[in-house]
Amino acid sequence: MSNLAPWAREIAREHLETPLPRRWAHTQGVARQARTLVPTLGERADLLEAAAWLHDVGYAPDITATGFHPLDGARFLRDVHHADEHLCRLVAHHSCAVVEARERGLDGDLTAEFGKEAPDLTDSLIYCDMTTSPDGEHLPVEQRLAEILDRYGSDHLVARSIATSSPYLVDTVHRVQSEANSAPIRE
Repeated sequence: MSNLAPWAREIAREHLETPLPRRWAHTQGVARQARTLVPTLGERADLLEAAAWLHDVGYAPDITATGFHPLDGARFLRDVHHADEHLCRLVAHHSCAVVEARERGLDGDLTAEFGKEAPDLTDSLIYCDMTTSPDGEHLPVEQRLAEILDRYGSDHLVARSIATSSPYLVDTVHRVQSEANSAPIRE
């Protein structure tokens, strides 16, 4: 399916802009980052941008069910919007979500409903999310991770999950960045 990104933007805007303006700013920044990968992703870029718009929709107060935004967002997209399965899986698995799901005791639900393996384009979505500040500004992955740890405090399960995932997140961001800088432009 093409032209997913405009549809995804409207859903994200509807659910995040007013109740969660800072989350909306972050989401806009993540989508901007996704657009920087268009030259190397070709036709897959639309799906990545749609996932960037929707990766945090599960934070919306009218969508939250479990309190775990990747699972809540993916279920909302699947059950309410009958969204593309790959898109739902990207939202469910974004930024090492299975690690936090394990901390919350929701890993069985996440993997049963959205697969055990993160789908294609997950690394690109990690790059977009982990290089965007809460206010939507581009920043190095190391700063983003430090900001998350600082915001939540070391004892919080989000901080523990990020600490566990950090080596993978940092390596992934650097790899995607390197591939984007050296890859030939795709049509």
